Amino acid sequence: MKKTLSALALSIAITPLGAAVYAEENTVEKQAGPYLNVQLLGVNDFHGQIDITRNVAGQPVGRADYLASYLKQREAENENTLLVHSGDMVGASSPTSALMQDEPTVEIMNELGFDVGTLGNHEFDEGVQEMLRLIDGGSHEKTGDFEGANFPYVAANVIDKETKENVLPSYVIKNVKGAKIGFIGVVLSDTPDIVTPSGTAGIEFTDEAEAINKAVKELKKKGVEAMVVLAHNPVEQTSTGEVFGELADMANTVDDEIDVMFGAHNHRNVNATVDGKLLVQAYSYGTAFADVDVKIDRRTKDIVEKKAEIVTTFQKGITPDAKITEIVKKAEEQVAPIINEVVGNAGTLLSGTDAYNGESVLGNVIADSMTEQTGTDFAFMNPGGIRDVINPGEVTWGELFNVQLFGNDLVTMTLTGAQIKELFESQWSTGREKVLQISGLKATFDMSKPIGERTVSMVKEDGTPVEAAQEYTVTVNNFMAGGGDGYTVLLEGKNQTINVTDLDALVNYFKKRETVTAQIEGRIVKINQ
Repeated sequence: MKKTLSALALSIAITPLGAAVYAEENTVEKQAGPYLNVQLLGVNDFHGQIDITRNVAGQPVGRADYLASYLKQREAENENTLLVHSGDMVGASSPTSALMQDEPTVEIMNELGFDVGTLGNHEFDEGVQEMLRLIDGGSHEKTGDFEGANFPYVAANVIDKETKENVLPSYVIKNVKGAKIGFIGVVLSDTPDIVTPSGTAGIEFTDEAEAINKAVKELKKKGVEAMVVLAHNPVEQTSTGEVFGELADMANTVDDEIDVMFGAHNHRNVNATVDGKLLVQAYSYGTAFADVDVKIDRRTKDIVEKKAEIVTTFQKGITPDAKITEIVKKAEEQVAPIINEVVGNAGTLLSGTDAYNGESVLGNVIADSMTEQTGTDFAFMNPGGIRDVINPGEVTWGELFNVQLFGNDLVTMTLTGAQIKELFESQWSTGREKVLQISGLKATFDMSKPIGERTVSMVKEDGTPVEAAQEYTVTVNNFMAGGGDGYTVLLEGKNQTINVTDLDALVNYFKKRETVTAQIEGRIVKINQ
């Protein structure tokens, strides 16, 4: 996948693939009285959506400048406020941010005054060095010099394979009116399975709970009793209040000194307590944020009360922040000539909404664009790479970018029919169904059979069976070719050759047609579900 220190000095020294284990920032005078009320405002999975408005309950919601106004409004209500995030603030971004290497998003976070954040899997989209450049500052061939983030990032379970040192500090200690709060960061340990191999080259991800507990011990030695985890790990909460997922499992495992855990990754709304820990997650894309209020006993130094609210950032009734609007407009002007180019027309709504469960219209279009570009027998597209819909009417380059925003290279290779069947069976190998979108063949799956035996029919478009011993040419993206999403059989593909990016193939597909229309064609059939 491809993605794209200033007025406040960092108190940690981040060096490429090696860093101090913690940082401590000292501040202001003590507050009278036995208790201190502290507000934590949390954002997760923003994904560089600096200029994107979405709809919730029929109302416009989101955009960086509206989110900023909400955060500043809440911050004004409590001078003891810390602004935090739990990863994926960049990556899979709007082209307004992505084409500028996500520097506008970091600039916005700087302007808002974030205090601490952690990494998500998408921070690794362009590799560790680019991730560190956005944090620590540096130069990029596309954008020139950049100062980086003016707040610390923490990640207790991201380790350099060679040195065995933390790539970033495990935690940071924030002093608020004399009260110490420790912030520990972790990112889901299966990150290498969901980003390109080059994205995490040289890095290993250790168990999140073990890394948290190790950090807790160090914090306690430093006299810290109030502790918060920023975790890029998923958590779910049902309408009846049931809580489950990786973050919930971690809450039951980590030290009880942990008071609050911010979750992320699966873009859910969560506000619950598990094993005495407050768990929160605030949707995604800046459409909401978490407002966590904690009360710290100044004598014991511990958090004695905590509560949270998930706030939706409806645009109605609030004025967008002028400084953030200025940053967004500047970025928009820089990329407008590219984004606004009309490349074709869509005759109907092209949606990949059903791609995880079966055949989708947009999945068919994308897979067909791949075979048309490369001339291979078949193409396979992972459903997680389809990130938006294409509305009827004129289609711009920017709209297609929002669909294929990772800029993956197309990779052609030779596979046998037996390997293609193994590829299909791996759709269920990770425990979550992720149906491949396909071109050039049709497949039937018997869902009553065990994994490994579900593919009961594979035929070419003319009805000719796909033979186990015969070799076929196929196209996939480089994320899949590297074994991403559990498609490890693709690592065995012979004669691998890199072609254009998936976005370029899709743009070419639209440019060659007066109007693009598509429908469900029975390429994927499930029986006995």
